Amino acid sequence: MFVGRTRELAVLEELRESGRPELFVLYGRRRVGKTELLQQLCEGGRAVYFLAAQVRERDNLRAFREALKDGLGGDPLVDGIEFPDWSTALGFAAQRAGDERLVVVLDEFPYLCDSTKGLTSQIQRFWDTVGKKSSLMLVLCGSQVSFMENEVLAERSPLFGRRTGQRRLEPLHPEDTLAFFPDWDVRTRLTAYGILGGMPAYLQRFDSSLDLRTNLEREMLRPEGYLFDEVSFLLRAELSSPATYNSILAAVAQGAEKVGDIALAVGVDSTTANKYLHVLRELRLVSRDVPVTDPNPLRSRRGRYSIADRFLTFHFRHLQPHLSLIHAGRGERVFEEFIAPDLDRIFDEARVDFALSHMRREAAEVLGDEVIEAGKFDGQFVRVVGRTAGGQTVAGVIVPDGQVQTSALEDELAELTQVFGVEPQKLVYGITGRVDRPLEVEHVPEGELL
Repeated sequence: MFVGRTRELAVLEELRESGRPELFVLYGRRRVGKTELLQQLCEGGRAVYFLAAQVRERDNLRAFREALKDGLGGDPLVDGIEFPDWSTALGFAAQRAGDERLVVVLDEFPYLCDSTKGLTSQIQRFWDTVGKKSSLMLVLCGSQVSFMENEVLAERSPLFGRRTGQRRLEPLHPEDTLAFFPDWDVRTRLTAYGILGGMPAYLQRFDSSLDLRTNLEREMLRPEGYLFDEVSFLLRAELSSPATYNSILAAVAQGAEKVGDIALAVGVDSTTANKYLHVLRELRLVSRDVPVTDPNPLRSRRGRYSIADRFLTFHFRHLQPHLSLIHAGRGERVFEEFIAPDLDRIFDEARVDFALSHMRREAAEVLGDEVIEAGKFDGQFVRVVGRTAGGQTVAGVIVPDGQVQTSALEDELAELTQVFGVEPQKLVYGITGRVDRPLEVEHVPEGELL
């Protein structure tokens, strides 16, 4: 299922049609949908899609030769060629492309670099001598975020200054995830997002012809489940010694928000914890959020750490503490005792994510002014706060389930008024039962509470 990547695909297609040689770098976490996006691109014209393997250089070059033959429509000149190196292979592709655009994708590029010493220098040499004069659109793609940023995009890389574009592919926006569950009601779809987050490969694993519990037990609550060990795979792919990172993520997921509290929970000093947290923030697995109400966010000491991914949050809250039970075949008990009682909280956190996404991306249409900053707010009613380009404060209100007393809302609005010196505008967010319009937004007139 290809969902939610319309803009990203449009940009790649624009580059494909640019008429100029292009060297594009696409990267992002495992399972985020890079390969599907590139395959969609390749369907639109002449293209060579090559997925590298963790094998020797000669084997990858031979596999690339076969992909090149297929992409060139069975070109007989490819038969029997043995490419001595990647510069020669790409040079041959450029020569056979002629004046017609040829897209060449090298997917899992870090695998090629592992088997070929100095590959980035080879590609630099190819691009400087042949590539920038050719009709190629060369795409380098990788799942090891730190490698792609440090070895391909960074100033120290031989490829620095050669790329014509780059994109770090992020998880899908919350609203885009709902299309993966056509048979479920809106509340169940939001709860599924609260468990899986925005990674397309995870979302595809849940079958909406079955109920949520069955999917959890099949995919996550047994050792054979596709998603059971996914976090371990992710951390091993990005980090050389994942044990301490694992403990830090667990501490944050369980509620440790300050560096000192995280360090204490893990058993390291604060300086060490800070170093690990910096790496996790670079990978966007953890975020440090400063309240929008803080007058000096750059120097604020009020920043709090949280897991930046719903799937990781669920794993460290509900799976990792109970791995022994799951390995013992007691996944049903884990669901009944530890997950089912927490589903309401998972749903509530999901709808806050939906409201925050709307505030950042679409609220300007309602307010008539661009929202330049938005973040979560720990109120009973006010759950999101934004600030507009015109200096206006916006309170995103979610009425608590079963809550009728509005005195807490009045207190929260008064606090925002005191901090910003102006009464905030109010957007009230509600979850509807309509699949075509799951999020309802009301702009409350000035002077009215709700």
